[in-house]
Amino acid sequence: MTVGVITPYLDGSFWNPVLTGIHEAAQQHGCRTLVMRGTPASLKAPSLAREQVDGWIVVIGVDGIEQLAGERVPRVVVGTHVHKGDCPSVIPDNHSGIRSAVRHLIGHGHRRIAFVGCFHESDVRERFDAYRGTLDEAGIPFDPELVIRTDDNWYPGGEKAAPQLIARRHACTAAIFGTDKNALGMMPLLKAAGVRIPEDMAIVGFDDVPEAQTADPPLTTVRQRFEMLGSAACDLVVSMVAGEAAPPDLVLTPNTLIQRISCGCDVLQSYLDEDAAPAEGAGGDLDRRMVELLLAPQRLAPETSAAAVWPGVGLVLEAYEAAIQGAALPPAKALERAYQEAVGISSDMGTLMAIVRVLRRAHERRRERLGGDAASAQRVEAFLDSAHLSIARARLSVEAEFVAQLGMLVRSNHDVGLALFSGSQEESLSLSWLAKTKAGWACLALREDASTLVVAGAYSRDGDATPPIGSRYRQEAFPPADLLPPSVASGALMMILLPIRTARRDWGVLALMGSTLRELTGDEGTLGVWASLLAAALERNELVQSLSAKNAELQTAYASERALSDTVRELGCPLIPLLPGVLLVPLIGAIDRDRALQVLTAVVEGVDRHEARFVLLDITGVPAVDVQVAHALGQTSRAVALLGARVVLVGVRPELARSLVDVELGDLSTYSSLAAALHELTARGRRRAGARRRAARIA
Repeated sequence: MTVGVITPYLDGSFWNPVLTGIHEAAQQHGCRTLVMRGTPASLKAPSLAREQVDGWIVVIGVDGIEQLAGERVPRVVVGTHVHKGDCPSVIPDNHSGIRSAVRHLIGHGHRRIAFVGCFHESDVRERFDAYRGTLDEAGIPFDPELVIRTDDNWYPGGEKAAPQLIARRHACTAAIFGTDKNALGMMPLLKAAGVRIPEDMAIVGFDDVPEAQTADPPLTTVRQRFEMLGSAACDLVVSMVAGEAAPPDLVLTPNTLIQRISCGCDVLQSYLDEDAAPAEGAGGDLDRRMVELLLAPQRLAPETSAAAVWPGVGLVLEAYEAAIQGAALPPAKALERAYQEAVGISSDMGTLMAIVRVLRRAHERRRERLGGDAASAQRVEAFLDSAHLSIARARLSVEAEFVAQLGMLVRSNHDVGLALFSGSQEESLSLSWLAKTKAGWACLALREDASTLVVAGAYSRDGDATPPIGSRYRQEAFPPADLLPPSVASGALMMILLPIRTARRDWGVLALMGSTLRELTGDEGTLGVWASLLAAALERNELVQSLSAKNAELQTAYASERALSDTVRELGCPLIPLLPGVLLVPLIGAIDRDRALQVLTAVVEGVDRHEARFVLLDITGVPAVDVQVAHALGQTSRAVALLGARVVLVGVRPELARSLVDVELGDLSTYSSLAAALHELTARGRRRAGARRRAARIA
């Protein structure tokens, strides 16, 4: 069974956890996960991979989702409400989350509370409705002047809307934000304007993105587990495929208020101030209490043991009991590993420190009931201080590993880009560049037409079977299930389909496998980078080939043009060796500046090549002999004279030539006809020959 996921993005604090939750739940159900980047409309759904998918999950980008309805397979939407009875939506419990945030601010004494958010999204509209409803419950009048609309749910939306809240700084003492990223984008600008947080204005967000805990000040927010959205959606679609009835229109996932400094708090009071005290000792429910702190807002199922989530929790409680009793503590290395496991479940420092505080409170209550000596108290405090330090060290190691991984990621992406843009098209298509990444298996299929994909490249790090190069598949049957690696077919790894597109062309699809996007690439956004680089490389190679072809065509055209030019030149100024030492140049048509240069060049080259003594320039076919033409003829005559030859004009009477030529022509001869010129040259030749013979007899 295969769960198909359509998502417009793969990266970020929302999209990647949702995909992780879907994949983990699919593994538990024994299903395969097939993730496609895009929207139903952009993927022309349900064409791509249609025959592979038993049920669809669409994440937020629902454009074209009605096209999936015709397939009569279950559909579930995550992160937005589509208002379709046969297509349930999984969204966070926006009302309870905002209600707890507003009531918390009211508990701090605030009565003038603003709301900031992007109303384009259904989630934010629901949060706004909950904000108004909670104010009404508390008897606080709603003021529309305290509603600030942003352009989006991201940092830029908050930045752009900051001047509006700054202008209302004296009209309100607190603000609820529809998303953390709106709040995080606005907070630096509020501080720059002199608004102190939380002294002048308390701030509460929604989502609990990773940046919330490192903001200045740390952001109080409504925490939702995005993995829970994904796992709930997968559970739904699997049950619907099994024939169970579709659930109600909406399925809500829980959330909880995480109190930090931005609202004036600094601890997880919502957990630590509960009346019910945890039972003392490792045998009570203290382990479940600590695990639920890490999982918040998710509760631990009654049938699930705490150790199933946090294997090291028993060792920590064993060390806690040993400190109370004065027994030997477990090995420090083992405890370090246990704390590292906790950091792997939740990296929020407030949550991690709350675990230590829960143990401290448990010991205080135990002393109140049972008493205890000062030595025991000192041992427990020393243990808790050590735990505090170990958790902080484990959290720091996560950050150090992340920074190191970013460096590796930069180098990997640099190597991929270099390989794609410095290699040939064959290298790009072969996917050999994936050897520079952690990818284990991939297949690139290019579009032959609107419905057919042709395998152009394949890659397998471990030698798993790949589709043969050149094999054709209908896009509904791609990727071929019978040729997927066993780890994908079994559901252990997810298959990711990346459309390879540019503004000019839809190239095809790149199929990759991986357990999680972060494990596959080092950063979930990198897959989008690879897809863009590959598309750009394919387009670049096509353009290079096109330019090479155009260049060859231009070279051929240039050679033809050159030959034609030479022919035209010869026709425009033909050189005819008429007699030994006599070169005839018949000119036809008008003579402008360019042609005058052509005539001059051709005549000079002809005199040198034919060793001519006389050049007969026949201008009978020249329609007009003006001053410019005469000047050009004069230039030609002087150039020829430098080579020891003479120019003779044919086709103009001597008196006309003298009247028109405005330059010194020396002994330039003119004749009205070619016959007259030849007669004169022949007679002159006979006279010279006779003179030579007489001179020879005398000698």
